[in-house]
Amino acid sequence: MTEVPSPKIEKIRCDACPVMCYVADGRTGACDRYANIDGRIIRCDPLTIFDNRIAAGDEIKPFLVADWEGHQSEQQETFVTAIGAGTTYPDYKPAPFIVGQEIHGTDMVTVVTEAIFSYCGVKVKIDTDRHLGHESAIVRHNGDAIGQVMTSEYGSQMLSLGGVDHFTGGTKAEGRATCDALLNLCNRQAVELTIKGGSSVVVQAGKPPIVDGIHEQRMRVGCGSATIGMFASQWLGLVDEVVVVDDHITGVVSEHQAGKVLGWNSTGIKILGRRSTPGRYFQVADPGLSWGGTNIDNPLEILGPWNAKKGAQSGLRLLMVSTTGEQFAYFELNDDLEPVEKPLPETLKKSVGLIDENCEPALCSVMFMGGAGGSLRSGVTQNPIRLTRSVKAKNTRVTCGGAQVYIWPGGGITVMVDVMTMPENSFGYVPTPALVAPLEFTMSLAEYTSLGGHVDKVRSVADVLEHGGEYGNSARGIAPNNDRRPRENSK
Repeated sequence: MTEVPSPKIEKIRCDACPVMCYVADGRTGACDRYANIDGRIIRCDPLTIFDNRIAAGDEIKPFLVADWEGHQSEQQETFVTAIGAGTTYPDYKPAPFIVGQEIHGTDMVTVVTEAIFSYCGVKVKIDTDRHLGHESAIVRHNGDAIGQVMTSEYGSQMLSLGGVDHFTGGTKAEGRATCDALLNLCNRQAVELTIKGGSSVVVQAGKPPIVDGIHEQRMRVGCGSATIGMFASQWLGLVDEVVVVDDHITGVVSEHQAGKVLGWNSTGIKILGRRSTPGRYFQVADPGLSWGGTNIDNPLEILGPWNAKKGAQSGLRLLMVSTTGEQFAYFELNDDLEPVEKPLPETLKKSVGLIDENCEPALCSVMFMGGAGGSLRSGVTQNPIRLTRSVKAKNTRVTCGGAQVYIWPGGGITVMVDVMTMPENSFGYVPTPALVAPLEFTMSLAEYTSLGGHVDKVRSVADVLEHGGEYGNSARGIAPNNDRRPRENSK
């Protein structure tokens, strides 16, 4: 008996990114974003639409044509985002959705595209005084270099991660590690990073950092000098000297201008650091994970001998405290003018607690940054430079998943956006590797026409909801402001 061969499984080619996967029926491509469903490439995630009628806690209102009433309110009840929309790749074709609607009596157009970014990265702000690593130190994820430490800012450490050199300029493993880390960071997932010569830190947007296994609780109230300035009056009459230990600027109240204004007496204290201005000292210790971001566990290490000729005397009361109030110690000078630790007096507990109270919660912030170019702009207009000029002239508003972006000055359309203002899981990837981020360009119909836009491709919201687009027509509605959790697929 002759065996009948099984029918060959037909594959179709997906052209939604440069990888150009051949996808079998019922399977997804390498990116998990597009699938072959009955011989058609379908976008797996639904098109996301903001609906001002949905309040936090409300159930979703059925969104497609069966329940569409065919009108718009003056409040622009719906906004079609690029999340789930599809891409303009390959060159050249119009954007997946070009949506027209009337807003406050003006005909408006929103051009919606999921952009493929090789030229992109994230800027990470980590609220901590603890030393993560020296400036320009390499940052690694799963052993591969993905970025570097930037300048420290006020109470925060900064990282610059990603960029085309890490995506494509190194090994394949480096590109994959970079893409993996940035995708998870932009989608608000936790990512563990190691810093050369420094710490291991777990970063997650909107969550406290975890530094070498320690959950950070609070961001410092200010540098040591600022802390003196804020709270000097709280200590007057209760203690003779206060030192606020800080890796950057350690403050000494008796020498500080705040103390002088209050009439503070000289104490003969000696700080082992580089004096900047009165009451402000640099480099009192090396950076670390202890007092005020230094490497010291005993604050007395930053003190030299006390000078009796300048006010030091037996019984002098000294408070030493960190910039977060986490560490504090109280001392009194003995007859040899040596500080002896004593229990913190009740009268000083309130002032230490005030430092703690004025510290904000420590959080991680992730800012996605990318340059919009290539087929993305030609998907908006046949003359891309006009789009750039319109954006710079503020005639065209750029959003990222509906969220406000910052447009960098200078050439090109370089955007930066806080991922916490975007819906969850707004980002995808392609295995080239590159990130995929939603971009929307909104302008008046008159402006769009003047740009040489694809006016013949403009569709109504009702038509989008009824017929979908090239990659399917599933949609989801979410509240645009305070509640961005997906409700459910409506089809």
